[in-house]
Amino acid sequence: MSDFDLIIIGAGPAGLTAAQYGARAALKVLVIEQLSIGGQALVIDALENYPGNITQKSGFEFAMDLHNQAETFGAAFTTGEVVSLAKENNSFAVKLADGSVKNALAVILAAGSKPRMLGVPGESEFSGKGVSYCATCDGPFFRNKKIFVVGGGDAACDEARFLSKLTTKVVLIHRRDAFRAQKSLVQRTLENPNIEVRYNTTIKEIKGEAKVKSVLLIDTLTGAEYEEEADAVFIFAGTVAQSKLAAQLNADLDESGCIITDHKMATNIKGFYAAGDIRSGTFRQVVTAAGDGATAAHNAAGYIDELK
Repeated sequence: MSDFDLIIIGAGPAGLTAAQYGARAALKVLVIEQLSIGGQALVIDALENYPGNITQKSGFEFAMDLHNQAETFGAAFTTGEVVSLAKENNSFAVKLADGSVKNALAVILAAGSKPRMLGVPGESEFSGKGVSYCATCDGPFFRNKKIFVVGGGDAACDEARFLSKLTTKVVLIHRRDAFRAQKSLVQRTLENPNIEVRYNTTIKEIKGEAKVKSVLLIDTLTGAEYEEEADAVFIFAGTVAQSKLAAQLNADLDESGCIITDHKMATNIKGFYAAGDIRSGTFRQVVTAAGDGATAAHNAAGYIDELK
């Protein structure tokens, strides 16, 4: 007999919404989160584009609301790292780092993604010492300092704008000649007097001693290299799906490592679903993650009913 009907791995917007819908369907639900409830939403300074969220809550406030809703409906939460996932007959075994094993009839993997590293010299050495992947977490440490931001998507533009509230010296560099972010975000970024935008520019090396002191930059059009003083480097170069557990089940992945699902969020493994940023082809927004979570939980409930 399984301990739970449904186990959800990951407590970002997708996992929290799935927990709410699963619990409302009268399932016995357990959510397992390795780090902090909220996932990538925690780095959002002001969630301005979630439908109906007129007051622009922070990502933290929004995540806490989702968490409280799910608990109100009866979902249980625990903290821990899932180290293995296996299926035998109609039951999934979810093993945690502390050695405990939880069993469920269905699993939703909503583990999201982690920041993609540039892989340049100095990046790892100065992580936490001027190199960061979260502006709302670390930005206040660099008030009135010179900050470089790397990236060309929504996250880079959003985080550069947040940092521009803390300093007048934000330099946003992008390796291409145009941003891929939403047009409204790009326009506000370009109009911000505290942000200097440099296209066709990459970082070759991050230099320093005890902390970041300078960056070595490359003009991708001319090949020219030049060094500039810097107090911090915030990197938003995309994400890497946390799909290793899916691989353990031999679930289908796309070439980037994201999990392939159908419109029901179901994988090729019966009873195993994926939701949010970890899923292939998704539009990586809070609203779509929540929709994925609701859809996955709804269809998992139908699958569980059939088993019972």
